Amino acid sequence: MARKIFNEKLNDSKDMPKIICVKDEKSISRYGGSEMLIAPPLEYNEIMSNVPEGKIITTKQIREYLADKHGADFTCPLTAGIFINLAAQASHERENNKIPFWRTLKTEGELNPKYPLGIEYQKQMLEKEGHTFIFKGRKNIRYFVEDYKEKIYELD
Repeated sequence: MARKIFNEKLNDSKDMPKIICVKDEKSISRYGGSEMLIAPPLEYNEIMSNVPEGKIITTKQIREYLADKHGADFTCPLTAGIFINLAAQASHERENNKIPFWRTLKTEGELNPKYPLGIEYQKQMLEKEGHTFIFKGRKNIRYFVEDYKEKIYELD
């Protein structure tokens, strides 16, 4: 069987959204509840596609928004990361209907090295929109949008 392309994966919602009851006390304590949402990839794609030029959004914001929307305590951080990356890869794969995935940042405004064409592309696209960066580390340098909280796109 041929491997699915990113856009096929993006459009495969399986049985999502679904809320799973988590029993792990550490997770319940960390995320503030036992009801964990697993949202479909297309919901991440839709949110990411609406971030306007000059604004940014974080994965944490998206997760909190989706949990609230679906009445869960929190959104699965693992699937959120996978599906955000999937939305970026699917956009890169398409000729049309591309989304500005570079505007979706990791926690604390960090650039995402897993996005198509890497950090340099994300930096270049964000610089075109007027963003500046700070970096942390000496060997494994991590880039962050400077004053990212002032540039946040608020989800309704």
